[in-house]
Amino acid sequence: MKFISFALRRIWCVWFFIVGGLSFILLYPLFFILLRKRSWFRYAFRLKKVWAHIILFGSGIFYTIRREGIIDRKRAYVICPNHTSYLDIVITNIVFPNYFHFMGKAELLTIPLFKIFFQRMNIPVDRTSITASHKAFNRAKEDIDRGISIAIYPEATIPECSPDVGPFKNGAFKLAIEKQIPIVPVTYLDNWKIFPDKKGLRYLCRPGLSRIIIHTPIETKGMGDDDVSTLRESVRNIIKQTMIQHGNITRTH
Repeated sequence: MKFISFALRRIWCVWFFIVGGLSFILLYPLFFILLRKRSWFRYAFRLKKVWAHIILFGSGIFYTIRREGIIDRKRAYVICPNHTSYLDIVITNIVFPNYFHFMGKAELLTIPLFKIFFQRMNIPVDRTSITASHKAFNRAKEDIDRGISIAIYPEATIPECSPDVGPFKNGAFKLAIEKQIPIVPVTYLDNWKIFPDKKGLRYLCRPGLSRIIIHTPIETKGMGDDDVSTLRESVRNIIKQTMIQHGNITRTH
């Protein structure tokens, strides 16, 4: 039975990438056109949502969203989800209603499925270069000034301790405070089980239900540089406690 289960999961994993790859090829001409002009980026963003739905439903992944607060469609936010799986990237495109740009590691420019978006619309961050990081941060601030939200995984990468919450970096919180906009914690409860990233488990993927919680936005008006660490740990605690409450991690982690 274990062999059959393992074989089926490997087959499903291959099927997931077939669905994602073929749908990307079919949509690529539209993406290529829509990413030529900044004024068309919003249409490319909507098409990304369509693509994400095709990937999920085509591979038997469904989702539910619990919204604890109100998201104002006319405001810009910094979106801060926990990062437990590459599935997070697909699902983030769907769950947040406002138009946003991802801010992610420059290595994504080497992955064909992400490269086209990080060349123009999304914001790559080269953490090995202070100058490049500063440039990316300024680009994010310009986007916010245009009313565009920014999505940042504050762990920067999928941590080894996943599904436990890894240490958060300051960037997302500095950005929210400097621009005085709300920050939105987001908890992905099940992506680590559906599409695990840990060594030895990477091919043990499976279809399933992804539960997402969009927490109440945290206002940053009146906060300054001294509040960065407090805000960072507050967001991390909200996500960690949510994972504990749903039995994904224990308090001893």
